[in-house]
Amino acid sequence: MTRYGWTFLLVAYCGLIYYMSDQSRWLVPVPDLFNMQDKLIHALAYAVMALLFWQAGKAWMMHRGRVEWRLLALLCVIFCSLYGMTDEWHQSFVEGRDGSVYDWMADTLGSLLLTITLKKWEFTLMSKSNSLT
Repeated sequence: MTRYGWTFLLVAYCGLIYYMSDQSRWLVPVPDLFNMQDKLIHALAYAVMALLFWQAGKAWMMHRGRVEWRLLALLCVIFCSLYGMTDEWHQSFVEGRDGSVYDWMADTLGSLLLTITLKKWEFTLMSKSNSLT
């Protein structure tokens, strides 16, 4: 996929999160299966955001000629964390919702864990391709 495609998906996904956060209740009923389930949902949602940011950022950096892996990882986590922070702030103005620092921490943790995984995976792929040449 092109850098524009990944960027579009990232922006669209951020819009979806904004829309979902603007609702006074869940659009899709989620059964309460275990304690802290909402934190897992937050972490997974922001892991998806991190994946989209990673792919978009990597595509833009490759277009410029070189991927700065540490910078990409740092920007990925910062972007997702800041978006999560502003999303929680936004929810504090929505009737029936509230902003939670714990939700923001789950957002940040989800993006951080996936970013670490992606960085390790990229380096594993690079070392395997270097050993083949």
